[in-house]
Amino acid sequence: MAIHCPIDFDTEKLKDEVRRTYASVAVNPDGDFHFHRGPHYATRQLDYDLDELLALPSVATAPFAGVGNPFKMGRLAEGLTVIDIGSGAGMDCLLAGKDVGGRGRVFGIDMTDEMLDCARAGAMQAGLAHVRFEKGDMSNLPIEDESVDVVISNGVINLAPDKAAVFRALYRAVRPGGRLQFADIVIGTEISEDARNNIDLWTG
Repeated sequence: MAIHCPIDFDTEKLKDEVRRTYASVAVNPDGDFHFHRGPHYATRQLDYDLDELLALPSVATAPFAGVGNPFKMGRLAEGLTVIDIGSGAGMDCLLAGKDVGGRGRVFGIDMTDEMLDCARAGAMQAGLAHVRFEKGDMSNLPIEDESVDVVISNGVINLAPDKAAVFRALYRAVRPGGRLQFADIVIGTEISEDARNNIDLWTG
């Protein structure tokens, strides 16, 4: 997982391509993409509980494109404040919202309008008024300092052109004693300059 993009990498173009890809997933989750999606994939390959997912609105579960299960590191206690960076259609946020209950708060942060539309509709259909969604960039979170107990994230930090900036933002937002539960893609070897400059390899 590269810490920084190459110096000549067009990071704004990367963000636009990421938005375009995940906007398409939100609008047409059954479309032709090179990555897996949906609740049955999440159950079969990532060890989510199928009954839990089927109890959620499909508008939140069908576009799910995570790469792991952040809840395998521990379910969330009642009353916690949680943020999900790159929350997509909101499936993980809704699960978190059920864990923390009405005394807790869950904020999903995403930069793609179409995903935010799905997520807000899902929270409304699920009756989870304490789960909210905001548009934002993961390296510049619209969250107060030391206001969060737990950060969750699923397959998103790998898309950040400057991962150090993301972790600085998380460190600022999390209270002392808080924690980060994320699932992501990593590789164990250095990748070539050509690969690091290939936007197609960054956007999925």
